[in-house]
Amino acid sequence: MSKSLLERRLTEVGGRLRALREELGVVDEQLAAFVDSADDARLRALVSETPLAGREHTDARRHADAMARHRADLLTEVHKLERAQDDLLDRLVAEARP
Repeated sequence: MSKSLLERRLTEVGGRLRALREELGVVDEQLAAFVDSADDARLRALVSETPLAGREHTDARRHADAMARHRADLLTEVHKLERAQDDLLDRLVAEARP
């Protein structure tokens, strides 16, 4: 692979990594809000002992769980891109050697 192509790929991967890390920051904030909401709903369900409060807790927990899965998927993608970036850097260094 040519040096210019490697550099272009590095730029693309770096941009995608930056975007994913920003999204991860947003998801972390949202996850914290969902977890707080689920905890509040759990307490309301325990206190009120009504079916509606129980459903609200279940729904809130599902939202928090879905956001946690999304966060895990983002982390997996970030790790893949970091490995790809490392590989591209290794190849760029290897090509620069005489």
